Amino acid sequence: MTRRLLLCMHLALALGVPGCAGYYYGERGGAAVRTDVLQANYQAVDRLLETAALDPRRSVLVATLVNVDRLQESSRLGRIFSEQIAGRLVQRGVPVAELRLREQLVLHPGQGELLLSRELREVSQAHDAQAVVVGTYAVSGAMVYVSLKLVHPQGNQVVAASDYALALDDNLRGLLQGR
Repeated sequence: MTRRLLLCMHLALALGVPGCAGYYYGERGGAAVRTDVLQANYQAVDRLLETAALDPRRSVLVATLVNVDRLQESSRLGRIFSEQIAGRLVQRGVPVAELRLREQLVLHPGQGELLLSRELREVSQAHDAQAVVVGTYAVSGAMVYVSLKLVHPQGNQVVAASDYALALDDNLRGLLQGR
């Protein structure tokens, strides 16, 4: 009986120690847990498309996501999110016009394609775009909050919106720090 009790105690101790390691060193015994950014962006686009009726023959533009506190600024995070959003739209059968191929559009070095409201109508008309995806992100101590909107360029009418939050991990911090 004492052998069984001793064996059970050792087993309980052995099972409990990895739990402590997760507490001190992060989940999975020291391996950093990564937020699935790609999946989150794809799901956000899918939610936009659920509520917006788009013409499959007309294109959509995707502007670079910007920092909500500084609408003239973006980061690598804003640029890569925009690329992933555009990619998901194409995967779902929505034609996306590539803004970087337009010579008249002023690209802000290190910022991407920032569409201000005054530029929105001109650029969308040049591409015969039915809608533009615009977005912002905000960083808190532990989260990155993202808001996407699908906007009709005539009248700036929002036709769909999707908001989501991502845990601020080392991967996202790196994207935010890079210009």
